[in-house]
Amino acid sequence: MNAPLAGRVILVTRPAHQSAALAEAIRAAGGEVLLFPALEIVPVDPRSLAPQLSRLSDYDMAIFISPNAARFGIAAIREVAALPDEIDVFAVGPGTAKTLETLGLSDVTVPPGQDSEALLALPQLEQVAGTRIAMFRGVGGRPLLADTLRARGATVDYVECYRRRCPDADAGPLLQRWSALSAVTIASAETLHNLVAMLGDGGTGRLRATPLFVPHAKIAEAARMSGMTEVIVTAGGDAGLLQGLINWFREHP
Repeated sequence: MNAPLAGRVILVTRPAHQSAALAEAIRAAGGEVLLFPALEIVPVDPRSLAPQLSRLSDYDMAIFISPNAARFGIAAIREVAALPDEIDVFAVGPGTAKTLETLGLSDVTVPPGQDSEALLALPQLEQVAGTRIAMFRGVGGRPLLADTLRARGATVDYVECYRRRCPDADAGPLLQRWSALSAVTIASAETLHNLVAMLGDGGTGRLRATPLFVPHAKIAEAARMSGMTEVIVTAGGDAGLLQGLINWFREHP
């Protein structure tokens, strides 16, 4: 049996509702999984979004910036009506596109990359003067995408359909098992910052000494600024994290 992660214990820090696929893939590769969500995602009350969502027919495009934006944004839309057929739908990253597909949206434009920069490079978003765009995101997300589209002449309105927060969880049981850990996976800089806060001063030293796998260079930069010493950048999504783990442990038996 091919079990490239046999004997490895991997910490998965994704939000609870998003951890199952990665955990299952790690187990299928022979690894053991410790689940410790270091980010919590909660929806914004759809009633507060109703006035804005009832005017979606006024928009030319809808951009969903993450799987959470897709999940909670579509749920909020369906509380009011439906996404207009004539609106062009864009997704940041294949994970977001896949979430939209599972929710019944098949005609979605997605760039080959994983981030806002990749979306902005699409030809369809180069000439957007006079275009109205609804951008589905979390409260207080990264401004680059909207700022760039506005600079290109578009009107961009945020539809902030979820909030992020640090879970109120006891890290004690995790720290008791830390010596058995082989690696930590982190999918966002905010997750990393939350994990550092949840572990406290004593636990952060252990985190810094553990290989950290991240799916984007920007997260790696944040990790190194937080003092992490061994940061491995993988391809995006669950598949990228899994392959990164397999490749690294193949080279570091």
